[in-house]
Amino acid sequence: MADKNFYYLGTLTKPFGLKGELCAFFDVDDCERYLDLNAVFLETDGEMLPYMIEKLQYRGNNQFIVKLQDVDIDNVKEFVQTDMFLPLSQLPKLSGNRFYFHEVIGFKVVDDRLGEIGTCKDFMELANNPLMQVDHDGSEILIPASQQFVTEVDRENKVLHVTTPEGLVELYL
Repeated sequence: MADKNFYYLGTLTKPFGLKGELCAFFDVDDCERYLDLNAVFLETDGEMLPYMIEKLQYRGNNQFIVKLQDVDIDNVKEFVQTDMFLPLSQLPKLSGNRFYFHEVIGFKVVDDRLGEIGTCKDFMELANNPLMQVDHDGSEILIPASQQFVTEVDRENKVLHVTTPEGLVELYL
């Protein structure tokens, strides 16, 4: 994705019917939050371009039928396997220990056993097992980004408190 001001919403997966509609997969926790969506952004030639939604129908299991304005049966195939994005400003605020990856980049990472171990630089999004990339004086430490390991998010002081299994951090040092 070219623009860090947007977040990934999902993918237009295949044509649907004969009216220029598309099947879409929304990669979100709560699909109901998106039932009134009236536009999405699609990346075209490195730019985020807005597309108005004429029709949006939820089909269950994070699947939608989408009709985008100015997309018809003649050009619908151009949009297959295109990722959809929304502005970061549309993300709901999280509290407690729940966080978006982009919001904690730059936070200090403190292990309850070892103390400060570095700075959160980025995340590797592996299927069902995202990893936090922590910079420790130029060395990279990978820590699973789950509630089991990230025990506290201190937004005010920009600190992530983690509990890592014995030997995990030492493996990288």
